[in-house]
Amino acid sequence: MADPRAFLSFDFDHNVTEKNLFAGQAAKDSPTPFTVQDWSSKQTLNQDEWEKLVKAKINNCHLMIVLVGKYMATAAGVAKEIKMAQAHEVPFFGVYAGGADEYSTLPAGLARNRVVNWTWRGVGNAVDQMMTEDKNKKK
Repeated sequence: MADPRAFLSFDFDHNVTEKNLFAGQAAKDSPTPFTVQDWSSKQTLNQDEWEKLVKAKINNCHLMIVLVGKYMATAAGVAKEIKMAQAHEVPFFGVYAGGADEYSTLPAGLARNRVVNWTWRGVGNAVDQMMTEDKNKKK
């Protein structure tokens, strides 16, 4: 299989810098190759259009990575993206970013034991695990 495709979920209001760094470093620094597509909306969309677009993008991926920032309690879009991933059986995990740590608030639906520190070895291991779960299970 070509590199797994990952949807990157993040708090648009607080973690755009971390999203850019993560996406830029992923291809060259992760021991497990995976592709992060920048599917951020380039224009303002109404809620229905945004949900339709994001659902399609998540469903087109092998996994979703949630960048867990310090202000996740206010990131309603991230919680919606997690629900969309669950509905489409897209496995996901979180990565602490932007000063967040094991004491930071997690978005609804993301279990603490599915969040890793931002090390490429840890991220690579989590990607490998996601490729054995949910819609990626070998039949």
